[in-house]
Amino acid sequence: MARVVVVTGLSGAGRSTAAGTLEDLGWFVIDNLPVPLVSKVAELASSNTDRFSRVALVMQGYDDALEREIEELREGVDSVSVAFLEASTQTLVQRYESTKRRHPYSNGSLIDAIEEERSLYVGAKAAADLVLDTSDMNPHQLRERLTTIFTQPDSEHGMQITVSSFGYKHGIPTDVDLVLDCRFIPNPHWEPELRDSTGQDDAVSAFVLERHVTKQFIRRLWALLDHVLPAYAKEGRSYLGIAFGCTGGRHRSVAVAEEIARYLASQGWEPGVRHRDIER
Repeated sequence: MARVVVVTGLSGAGRSTAAGTLEDLGWFVIDNLPVPLVSKVAELASSNTDRFSRVALVMQGYDDALEREIEELREGVDSVSVAFLEASTQTLVQRYESTKRRHPYSNGSLIDAIEEERSLYVGAKAAADLVLDTSDMNPHQLRERLTTIFTQPDSEHGMQITVSSFGYKHGIPTDVDLVLDCRFIPNPHWEPELRDSTGQDDAVSAFVLERHVTKQFIRRLWALLDHVLPAYAKEGRSYLGIAFGCTGGRHRSVAVAEEIARYLASQGWEPGVRHRDIER
């Protein structure tokens, strides 16, 4: 099955890092392909299914012409998705000032240039299958995040899922679709023998998962996911992020995320797993 991902987003948000990462993962990467040729990639993919089974188009800019080309491409390729990279204005300013690069929309104020480009990308972000906010990621962390997403095996359901954990005191992730709060579960942090362990350790996992309130939560969550995930896939979603949060992101959210990932794997979803704050 041929797969094509179109990578676009704000200047300075990590497109170059994404291109290098996908190339290292074995994708055939084409950088800044002229827009009128985008739909022709279907012919490329069908001409050599081994070499061109995974193609990444890294595009600067997104307009109506590119959107039409992508829709035409969908008619000839099994799987086409759009990944959009963004970052906060403050982060982009810091990146541009540290590299001394000129912003492509620069005509005076750097902030004005960033905001102008952001306004032009509103439609692209809304239409994207995957939105990644790279504000809190260095290049190494972005590579790890992309590797988690793009090395997942193809699910029998046709949608890739990432299950993650995080700590509310470090901020809610912006690049996920479903966020569930685990702070109602008794906290292992207050158990001296468990405090320095994580939700990946058997003792912490047992403390969290064997609670009656946790068992009820997970049982009902299974039913919810069984209902909504096929509906997401039917609507054509290529990626879905599910995040579980607790106070610090080391105990409860990790244990629950691991349990849910195991359940999804048993249902044929093949999820990726990411624990954002487990080392903090």
